[in-house]
Amino acid sequence: MMKLDLQMKLRQTLSPQLIQSLRLLQMPLLKLEQVIRQELSTNPLLEEAEPTEEAEEVATTPDNEDELRADPQLDKINWDDYLGDENEIPFREEKEEEEKRWERTPVMEKTLYDHLLEQLHFSKLNKEEVKIGEYIIGNIDENGYLVCPVEEIASALDISPEKVSKVLSIIQTFDPSGVGAQDLRESLLIQLKEKGFEDTLAYRIVRDHINELEKKSLSQLSRLLGTSFEEAQKAMDFIKTLNPKPAMGRFARPATPVVPDLVVEKIGDEFVIFHNDKHIPRLRINPTYKGLLKKEGVNSLETKSYIKGKLEQARWLLNSINQRRSTMIKVMEKIVEEQKDFFEHGPSFLKPLTMEEIAEKIGMHVATISRVSNSKYVQTPQGMFEIRYFFNTGVSKENGEELSKRSVKKIIEELIKKENPAAPLSDQELFFLLKKEGINIARRTVSKYREELQILPARFRKRIVKENFNSSPEAVVTTPSSDSS
Repeated sequence: MMKLDLQMKLRQTLSPQLIQSLRLLQMPLLKLEQVIRQELSTNPLLEEAEPTEEAEEVATTPDNEDELRADPQLDKINWDDYLGDENEIPFREEKEEEEKRWERTPVMEKTLYDHLLEQLHFSKLNKEEVKIGEYIIGNIDENGYLVCPVEEIASALDISPEKVSKVLSIIQTFDPSGVGAQDLRESLLIQLKEKGFEDTLAYRIVRDHINELEKKSLSQLSRLLGTSFEEAQKAMDFIKTLNPKPAMGRFARPATPVVPDLVVEKIGDEFVIFHNDKHIPRLRINPTYKGLLKKEGVNSLETKSYIKGKLEQARWLLNSINQRRSTMIKVMEKIVEEQKDFFEHGPSFLKPLTMEEIAEKIGMHVATISRVSNSKYVQTPQGMFEIRYFFNTGVSKENGEELSKRSVKKIIEELIKKENPAAPLSDQELFFLLKKEGINIARRTVSKYREELQILPARFRKRIVKENFNSSPEAVVTTPSSDSS
């Protein structure tokens, strides 16, 4: 039996304007600039004010105030606060002149694709082979690896895999050495072969045991190969000079500069936070279009409706930008207050701090703190840091002092730097050394921090230091003739 019931429920929903505010809060500075310029090009009621131009007061008038408030949430906002002189996005004019720098014009560099294509066309290949080569090069990634299997290329071109393999072997002789390989093992073997080290222990290790290098120590590897520890170490030293990503860096695009959203400067004895928005367009409401709303009988109802909609969008954008600025400043002020020793003395004085603590102190939701911190940077007297950098868990010492996770990792890194290479510190030994310093963390936590520092376990750090090894051909041990097959 079907039954129809009515139920009343309270449900919290986000208005489009609130969603816009949250979206702008999450954006880094360069993305925000793009969005603002996009709005300038699509909303005729927004215009960019000159730095020396005074903003015109643009508050709603009693005649059209009720008509403009289409959303109930607008009643809670005093638009006079946002659309007067304060509504323009401020910037630091007093610092602008001294911060001007000549920008270097980026030099266009050849891409990896162009570099390989140029070598392909200089090779003595027929038209079919050049076509195959162009297809292969088009499937080589920025690291220099072929990302498409030979069989798929053969199927796409409707030719035999043998023809593809033949052209691929030619491309694998191109610069940079190791390019065109399908995996790390093949790339390293190509590099060793080009150096003329096919009959070496290093070649044999890569060819037969590359998958075991992370699982076995040098002692185990030397026994497996039937060589001395010293010979295995020399071979491994040479393998480490090879490039695991043959094209990385050389043909990569220039790094995108990081622009800080906030600047912390010490003025006198106080730290002052500025919003770094000098490159953000300074916005105001276009008074010409706004004036059209006051003229009775001049514009059609459709025209007025269009202008009202655009005016509301413009106001909400200005409100969201101002809200973003004030929220970020408020969060950063509290971070500076909590991490004052860091700003005074440097990273080693960073204290444990969580987003929850900041959220509680300033009366915001932790999700808001996360949006402020994500992918945004701050310029400080100690350098430029991601805002998220200042949040980290802590470790308690026996004397009650709190150390940040980064500080503990720094101590572990320093201990390993000072260790005896012939007898490197194990994680258990690091655990005991930290305990002597009053730092009580579990041994598995020591291992976790070491891995996060990208430091190998002790068995892989063991070195024989009585001889001076180098990466010359003499340092690579030749494989015994019985194993050369």
